[in-house]
Amino acid sequence: MNYRAAFRCFRGCPGEYSLYDVIYTCPACGGLLEVYHEREPLRQRSAGEWRDLLNGRAGTSEWPYGSGVWAMKEWVIPDLDDDNIVSMYEGNSNLFWAERLGQQIGAPDLWIKLCGNSHTGSFKDLGMTVLVSVVKQMMANGSPVKAVAAASTGDTSAALAAYAAAAGIPAVVFLPKGKVSPAQLIQPIANGAHALALDTDFDGCMRIVKEVTQDNSLYLANSMNSLRVEGQKTVGIEIARQFDWEVPDWIIMPVGNLGNISALYKGLQLLLNLGVIDKMPRLAAAQAAKANPLYRSAQDGFAEKAAVSAQKTAASAIQIGDPVSYEKAVAALRASNGVVEQASEHELANAAALADRTGMYACPHTGVALAVLFKLVERGVIQSHERVVVISTAHGLKFTPFKVAYHQSQLAEVSSRYANPPLELPADVTAVREALAMRLGE
Repeated sequence: MNYRAAFRCFRGCPGEYSLYDVIYTCPACGGLLEVYHEREPLRQRSAGEWRDLLNGRAGTSEWPYGSGVWAMKEWVIPDLDDDNIVSMYEGNSNLFWAERLGQQIGAPDLWIKLCGNSHTGSFKDLGMTVLVSVVKQMMANGSPVKAVAAASTGDTSAALAAYAAAAGIPAVVFLPKGKVSPAQLIQPIANGAHALALDTDFDGCMRIVKEVTQDNSLYLANSMNSLRVEGQKTVGIEIARQFDWEVPDWIIMPVGNLGNISALYKGLQLLLNLGVIDKMPRLAAAQAAKANPLYRSAQDGFAEKAAVSAQKTAASAIQIGDPVSYEKAVAALRASNGVVEQASEHELANAAALADRTGMYACPHTGVALAVLFKLVERGVIQSHERVVVISTAHGLKFTPFKVAYHQSQLAEVSSRYANPPLELPADVTAVREALAMRLGE
């Protein structure tokens, strides 16, 4: 079928632009663009036919439809040449039924979407497969683009570097010096990206990358580029599919630059438009209290955008004070009757540790979302009978120093309630037995 997608101004200015043009913002108003999919061709398939199509593709080896993103190609970039798709079979991440944790906090129908179980260890793979694939087609069509570039607090740079390396496209990443975990720093280095550690924060890196990408030879890969959103929106669609097309009551997500929650809403809204689902979940945006511009804006009903100087937080990937996708996120929260809540360093660290004690291995950003979950349940905003999905955005192994410092009780502003350091003993059977008797008898 003749499916069609193009860039349009998110604010509604007239005009359409090709997805293969080097363009990031509306020429008329300067606002963000979004990828608009014509609905009528999509409605030629019934809701049931769409469900059957996606169910049949999920996790198969058929190129490229086995990917959790490209299984939905008609809803992502429908006219992309399959030969230019750069995929590592991202997506298809599992839903973990957090039964023990849910019972402990009074939310027994609690699920964790483990997006960190992906090629580079974070949900950023979902958007980067789309962006790099489009760039590959642009270059094949004679575009002046020579490389891709992004500012990053870690996970974006890792995903960009890996997908660019797979495509044979040079990548340039701008990182805030000393503010990225060692595991996140080494990923783009290992994949051959040109890594620039700048003596500033993420917002400073973002200002610079927007300047240098005004030259059309360097293509901007941050989430203000709406192509990223097209990949990231598939996480909501995938959650619906995994629940046999019955959406949960709540989805909670840690947010920083705000592209992810607007993407989540966009995917769910498409399902509603096509009749594939019959309701919109309530969305909850979770912020670190050290970097909480959206939370501050929400206190007066989003009357105006707040910008802060983001302070150091263990949730480094969302240490962002001036989020690019603010307007999109506010629209998503309003349309979904959503909420915004924050978590302190103490709260996020202990939430992650409590989750770990029930079988997870939560990154600090997931800790933010879990801490917000605990607050919403305690206040009765989330009811015990409601189904809740928390999106875990990255794998805990990318944040080993955070985990080690927690269990050594060395995290600033954190009292480690669940610290579990190793017990050092002599190599003596009696001493071991006595220690085990004390531990296991508790």
